[in-house]
Formats: sequence, structure tokens, C-alpha cells
Amino acid sequence: MGLTLLFSGVMFLQTLLTLLAVGVIVFIAVKLGLFVKWQKEQNLFAFFILIAVFSLVGGTIMTVLVGKIPLKPINKIINAMKRLASGDFRTRLHFGNLLSKHPTIRELTESFNTMASELENTELLRSDFVNNFSHEFKTPIVSIAGFTNLLRQGTLSEKEQKEYLDIIAEESMRLSDMATNVMNLTKVENQTILTDVKSFNLSEQLRSSILLLEDKWEKKNLEIDIDFDEHMISANEELLKQVWLNLLDNAIKFSLDNGTIGVSIIEDSGNIAVSVSNAGNKIPEHQLDRIFRKFYQADESHAVDGNGIGLAIVKRIAELHGGTVSVDSTDDITVFTVKLPQNNLTAELGQ
Repeated sequence: MGLTLLFSGVMFLQTLLTLLAVGVIVFIAVKLGLFVKWQKEQNLFAFFILIAVFSLVGGTIMTVLVGKIPLKPINKIINAMKRLASGDFRTRLHFGNLLSKHPTIRELTESFNTMASELENTELLRSDFVNNFSHEFKTPIVSIAGFTNLLRQGTLSEKEQKEYLDIIAEESMRLSDMATNVMNLTKVENQTILTDVKSFNLSEQLRSSILLLEDKWEKKNLEIDIDFDEHMISANEELLKQVWLNLLDNAIKFSLDNGTIGVSIIEDSGNIAVSVSNAGNKIPEHQLDRIFRKFYQADESHAVDGNGIGLAIVKRIAELHGGTVSVDSTDDITVFTVKLPQNNLTAELGQ
């Protein structure tokens, strides 16, 4: 609105100056007696034609001169948008001190630069994800191919064959999990309206999710501390199961061996909050607002398996249900909390 008013004012100024230019030409003509002279010569029509030509030329010159000022920042914006569209996400808008003080121009500049900055961050994350994901995908494929070739030789003992088959099965599951996560993220990102909402036992769903990951938490000798009674919720059962599996899997990955994973449920004022906690390294403060972005991995060393998709899925599903997800991390414990409406008939993003 402010930008519209600004350029409307400029157009009004152009029109006003053009009229003034025409008025000056007519005034000069009258002062010089041209009007009277041409009237006596009965050539008044030619006089008006001449005035019209002068007005047209004068108006055009004024329009070009005056219009050059507002068109300069517009051209600057257009050029910046073209650079941004071509993939130069480091493009930023900057105007002179006088123009940048105008509230509308300042708002436009801040909005454009914020957009460019977000695109740059997303591109960096995407590029990093492609590199990491390619590596994560290639590693199990190489392992599977290598151990398959060894099994083909037929010179291995029965114990070695079993060990290699177990590795192949484990690596195959890693590939399956990565592919599933990518498909799940694509699915929930394209979904805007929550469907298939029904009432079900949330406590039972959490217990089932914990059992599905039993092999993983038993390998690290983790204790599961369950602190909840029976709770019902109205939601999309399939989507919420993805939330708990991702949060629990995340907690297992980053837990210290022989540690404890806590799962609790609290009901309050029509909302239900599920918390999943684990003892492990603290998430740095500057990463807390980034870990829910797709492709972002807090563990930059990649010592822990992951592809930066799980928490993005959690956040998106929580939003689809009209809920939120938050994280609190200290030196001793990290807690993820998903807060959802307990009776959710429908939820539409952005409403």
C-alpha cells in the first residue's frame, strides 16, 4: 500500500510538472503577443497547433527527466530480482541514504534482503544435504555390493556368511529408512489440510512406537522411562506415529550409552503435550532455531546417522494438526515437546 501511494505521488508530480510546463509555454506566448499577432493574421489554428507541439515536447522532456528519478530504484529492484532468479542468492538491495529513510523503501529493502538471505540459507542447506545424502546413500550400497561379492565366492565359513548377511540386511534397512523419510517429507509438505482424523489411544500408540525401536535402544543399553496414563486424542493416526518414531529415533541416536529416555504426556486446557527426553550432549544455542529446518544436521561431524529430515517432518505434522513443537537443551538433558489440540476435527495451515 505504501509503495502504491509513493509511486502514485510521483506520477501526480509528473503530471503537475507537465501542466506547469505547458502553462509556462502559453504564458510566454501571451506575454510576447504571439496570441494577438496570430489572431490578427487569422492563423489562430496554426498557433494552437504550435502550442500543442511545444506542450508535447515540453511534457515529454519533463516526463523523462522527472520519471528517471523514480524509475531508477525500480530498475534496481528488477535487476536484483533477475540476479536472484538466476541463482545469485547473495544479492542484496541497498539504496542511498535519502531514499532508504523512506518507510516504504526501508520496508521493501528489509523484505527483499530477508527473502534473499532465507533463499541463500536454504540453498546452502540443500547443497549440503545433497552432498551428505549422496554420501549416506552410497555408503550402504558399497557395503552391500562388497559383502555380496564376498558371499558369491563361496569360500566363507557359515559364521562369516551369517555375519555378512546381517550387515547386508542392516544396510538395506538404512537405505529403506532414508528413502521413506524423503517420501514422507514430500508427502506432508504438499499436504495443507488434515484428513483421516479419528479418535484413538495416544498412550497405546507411543508404547507401540517404543517397541518398534526396541532393537535400537537395547543396543545402547538404554532405559525407557514411561510417565503417562491412558490418553485419547483426535488426530491423524498415521501421521502422528511418524512424529513419535522420529522423536524416539532421534533421542536414541543422541543418547549416551546406558542412559535413559523419558516419555511423558500432560493434558492441559484442551491441549495434550508429549515430551521425549534423552541424556546427551547439549544442542548449541545457535542451532536450536535451525534443527527443524529440512536438511539441517546439528551433528556437523556426521558421527551419528541421519539426513536432517526427521525433525522437519515432526514440525510439519505438528503444524498440520494446529500444534507446535519445541526443544529445550541443557548440559544434562534435551527435551522435545509436541503440543497438540486434544480434539482436532480439522486443521488447515494458514487459517
